[in-house]
Amino acid sequence: MSTAHDEVPPGTQTLARGLAVIRAVADGAHGLRAIVEYTGLGRSSTHRLAQLLVNQDFLRHDNRGYTLGPALIELGFKALHGNPLPLVARPVLEELSAAVLDTVHLAVEDGGSVLYLDKLSGSRGAEMRSRIGYRMPLTRAGVGKALLLDAADRWTEQYTADEDQLPVAARNGDPEGFRTRMQEYARAGAAMDLEDNEPGIRCVAAPIRDASRAIVGAVSVSATTPYMPHERMRGLVPVVRRAAGRISASLGYQGT
Repeated sequence: MSTAHDEVPPGTQTLARGLAVIRAVADGAHGLRAIVEYTGLGRSSTHRLAQLLVNQDFLRHDNRGYTLGPALIELGFKALHGNPLPLVARPVLEELSAAVLDTVHLAVEDGGSVLYLDKLSGSRGAEMRSRIGYRMPLTRAGVGKALLLDAADRWTEQYTADEDQLPVAARNGDPEGFRTRMQEYARAGAAMDLEDNEPGIRCVAAPIRDASRAIVGAVSVSATTPYMPHERMRGLVPVVRRAAGRISASLGYQGT
């Protein structure tokens, strides 16, 4: 459960509570009771804030309960287009998708997790749960591992933090094994998801760099296991790296 009572600057408590209500709805709390439980706010305060947000089009309310409103959709598109990466990457992603026939993702790190900025679904195999705006643990997703390739000092700590957020049955509990994998991926300049994130799904991912040589995003090719034997995954490494390199060059990166 989140809370709206964390430390906030003086005079901004109402804003913080309103944002907490929006976050609750975004995370699946569609009824008033669920929003109250998520935020820790009083029922009457939550109802007043929700009504205000509905009036301002930040939320909608119908027989399904509360959902995100058109104002947030508009702001989301503006935020997306304010970032040059999706616009620069899109032509390369389309070419890559047409060449491999599998699902292609573009992602960045945001707040210690993977944030998907674009997705082109493949023409074969099962549909994946990822979507634009979806978040995943960094150490479970292929793109997340690619985003961490330069950050050896974070590998163990991030792995442990991500594992702590998962149900006990889903934890791997092998930080040393993860570090060994990341060392191999860093040498190869590409990372792999060996069904770490979603059963039956594998992927190959490579980092995108900007003019400062910093990793600012990652691109991946994902498919169901029958279409992703280990031999094909190895063969996709240079393909995905080239795609990431083309996007990096468009951002001013001049390395090899």
